[in-house]
Amino acid sequence: MSDNDSKDVAESDTPSSDAVERDEHGAPVDVAYAKRIKSFVVRAGRMTPDQREMYKVQFAEKGLTLDGGMLDYSQVFGNDNPVVLEVGFGMGSSLVEMCQANPHLNYIGIEVHTQGVAKLLRDSADAGVENIRAYEFDAIEILAHCIPDNSLQGMQLFFPDPWHKARHNKRRILTGEFAETMRQKLKVGGEFHMATDWEHYAEQMLEVMEAAPGYENIVGKGTYHPRPDFRPLTKFEKRGEKLGHGVWDLIYKKVN
Repeated sequence: MSDNDSKDVAESDTPSSDAVERDEHGAPVDVAYAKRIKSFVVRAGRMTPDQREMYKVQFAEKGLTLDGGMLDYSQVFGNDNPVVLEVGFGMGSSLVEMCQANPHLNYIGIEVHTQGVAKLLRDSADAGVENIRAYEFDAIEILAHCIPDNSLQGMQLFFPDPWHKARHNKRRILTGEFAETMRQKLKVGGEFHMATDWEHYAEQMLEVMEAAPGYENIVGKGTYHPRPDFRPLTKFEKRGEKLGHGVWDLIYKKVN
């Protein structure tokens, strides 16, 4: 779900990306966002040798890499079902639950933390879920190189890192530029669903999305969406509720 869910996990085992030309700093030369201020920090975590071996096996089956280039969803999933993309799924429990509840949809998750991706794949295998694929990489690069324009039925951004200190607000992933990137990837009629438990970030999300061209707030201009039943209640969200945190959902439809 979110970077918050997996702050203490990550040991990068990211697949090679040699096919992408990079500068002397390692930044892709043809990716507009490459030298941007990133919205995440990867911190070291641990996996046992057995867990790492299982991860390699499961990633070979359901993992996707930057080197794979632009996706052909019918080849990836073996069907033509609509595709929903989630950026920052954390440990993946809610994404697995959504896959189970919606077998008529295909899901792609993007997460930078190795242990989060490993747990998603492990839980998917345990549950017999087949309609999920995952990247362990920076979402901005995946969006630029791997996700076709006008192809997604839905986009999910649940509980992204709020970077709550004022000096860190600039690291928040949702900006006008990111909203435009997502508009390009969504089909007309596709929906961009966001959720956060930080009120200030919710206000920023609302401000950004209301100003973003080509979108329509599905419950009315300047309005938050009531918590939808189809978004699973996560352990992270339950913990926040116990602390008295509110939760704000926003859903915008691409109109052009």
